[in-house]
Amino acid sequence: MKNYTTDMTTGNPVRHILLFALPALIGNIFQQIYNIADSIIVGRFVGAQALAAVGATASITFLFFALCNGIGSGGGIIVSQFYGAHDDDRVKKTIVNTGIIMIIVPAIFGTIGFISAGPLLRVLSTPEVILQDATSYVRFMCIGLIFVSAYNYLTAMLRALGDSKSPLYFLIVSAIINVCLDIVFVYFFKMGIKGAALATIISQFIAAASCAVYAYKVNPYFRLEKKDIVFVPGLAYKVIHLGVPMSLQFALIAISSMAVQRIVNSYGTVVVAAFTATSRIEQLIHQPYATLGASIATFCGQNYGAGRHDRVQTGYKKGLVMMASLTVVMVIAMQLFGGAITALFVSESEVIALGTMGLKITSLFYIALGVIYVVRGVLTGVGDAFFALFNGIIEVVGRFTIPILITQYMGMGEMGIWLSTGIVWVLSGFTAWLRLITQRSVSFSVVKNA
Repeated sequence: MKNYTTDMTTGNPVRHILLFALPALIGNIFQQIYNIADSIIVGRFVGAQALAAVGATASITFLFFALCNGIGSGGGIIVSQFYGAHDDDRVKKTIVNTGIIMIIVPAIFGTIGFISAGPLLRVLSTPEVILQDATSYVRFMCIGLIFVSAYNYLTAMLRALGDSKSPLYFLIVSAIINVCLDIVFVYFFKMGIKGAALATIISQFIAAASCAVYAYKVNPYFRLEKKDIVFVPGLAYKVIHLGVPMSLQFALIAISSMAVQRIVNSYGTVVVAAFTATSRIEQLIHQPYATLGASIATFCGQNYGAGRHDRVQTGYKKGLVMMASLTVVMVIAMQLFGGAITALFVSESEVIALGTMGLKITSLFYIALGVIYVVRGVLTGVGDAFFALFNGIIEVVGRFTIPILITQYMGMGEMGIWLSTGIVWVLSGFTAWLRLITQRSVSFSVVKNA
């Protein structure tokens, strides 16, 4: 069963982390093309008001995606630990039980999101002029939640087994399809942001379906027999036990983002459009850190499952060095070319100027963002379920309080929105690091008691 998997318990740690991270990075960047293509095409072909409508939905759609994807990520960590322990039977059963949960959860949250889209947007003080379009966009994305979740579930399972390449191929194809459909639906058919949402749903369905067929054909762990397709309460509990705190962490971040979005919305459509553009750019900035963190999580998960705690420590230290090198490059890029990048999304000079300044501010805090992902990768890999929830609580407290403090009480206005983002990263990164150095000796029992 080694042809389409990677055993990271032996060999050079840096080589394993990089070879795993690079395909995942390319894949995540292409995945972000879904959102970025929507924003660029909507912003250019429909206008800044339509771009603001798409941006006003970001925190809500992220909330429902996060609630589903955390479960898949939790299942992936358990799979990596069982794979490191060479327990093939429980690898297959974990894949099955995570899949069962991942069918139920998106159906529930997709329905809730569809029904509550309008009220949620009103709670966020979404400007009335963009409310109708924003509501339609959220509802379309909730319909497609099952496909987004299916692809991310399959990706989590494959990556847990050390295969970060296979999902990439299908994601590239679906991203290209998404861009083409965006142009057809938005530019030629004049469907507005509904067309952009429909293009994303179709593209995600293609990515999920093709990935599922390929995994079944080439990866022996997905060739399930009747004895594998059983519901095992103990395994399901462990998936939920690790996945729910991760989901709640992401959900808390999404809720806190709603609090920020409410402040952004209060400044009008120009600020909303600028914040949307910079948020889309920062989604790309997050990807190298996210893939590095995911690679470290898989590396640490396999080695923790194999009892190689020395390699877990090595993965953490090497990860910090790689993250710091990456940060230098990205800070320079944002400081020098932030304006040109923002101009890809909109043509209005006022929006471009505001977005450029926002990128220059947040880029100064990228090192803290990198620390969050590296430390989170290590702790997630060894099964620290508490940390995910704890870190989410810290971030939600920061996002609820710091933006208000800076924008209103310190009188910085809209520029305080971007500054508060950086300060929250520092706060979250520090608490993540503090958790790591104080919990190194804790014995986690994700594998031992399964």
